[in-house]
Amino acid sequence: MTPSAEFPKKQLVKNAFLSALFGAAIPLIGLTAMIITKEDQLELWMFFPLIIIPLGGGFGGAFFYLMGFYWFPSGNRKLVAIIFSTIFYFVALWISAVMAFAITGHWD
Repeated sequence: MTPSAEFPKKQLVKNAFLSALFGAAIPLIGLTAMIITKEDQLELWMFFPLIIIPLGGGFGGAFFYLMGFYWFPSGNRKLVAIIFSTIFYFVALWISAVMAFAITGHWD
């Protein structure tokens, strides 16, 4: 493999990882803020959603990057891909939240 063909793959992995990191940081910061505001309410079960929900956000963030900037880089398809991947991001957050709270027994 030539170095010129290797560079775009490294850049793709780096950008997808950064998007996944950003997608995971949003719910992590929100959940951490909710836990910190309840000073005396910290319990052990809260750490499980604190791990699972950002994983869903990271998956949604990586999917957002791949759909909007790699698979469909221009034109009207890019707009549709960004709209679809934004919806997918929130669905991934929702499903991971349902899964995390259902496993801990706090989803009614």
